[in-house]
Amino acid sequence: MLLMCVKAFLVGGAICVIGQLLIDFTKMTPARILVTFVCAGVVLGGLGVYDKLVDFAGAGATIPLTGFGNALATGVKDAVQKDGFLGVLTGSFTAMAGGVTVAVLCGLVTALVTIPKDK
Repeated sequence: MLLMCVKAFLVGGAICVIGQLLIDFTKMTPARILVTFVCAGVVLGGLGVYDKLVDFAGAGATIPLTGFGNALATGVKDAVQKDGFLGVLTGSFTAMAGGVTVAVLCGLVTALVTIPKDK
């Protein structure tokens, strides 16, 4: 248990360090870094490399943005095996429906509970 937590911390921290280095030493905007991380997760997931990292580090690899990209790639691969070419179009939506729904509902609850103020 403790070893898994250390692995997750180290891998998740390494991914964050890469993001911080991109912020500090390049002219990339945060939005481009976000897209780069998601695309890297999709590519590494499509090649089957990211699954090995997930097996090693658990949440340290699934929580960051690269994990989101990996989940998209995995959803598409599974849908293509199940539905054929139509899975290319539907797999990513099916794989991420739960996460996107939770994000939208959390935003809705936050908007209903908080009181906006003018600056």
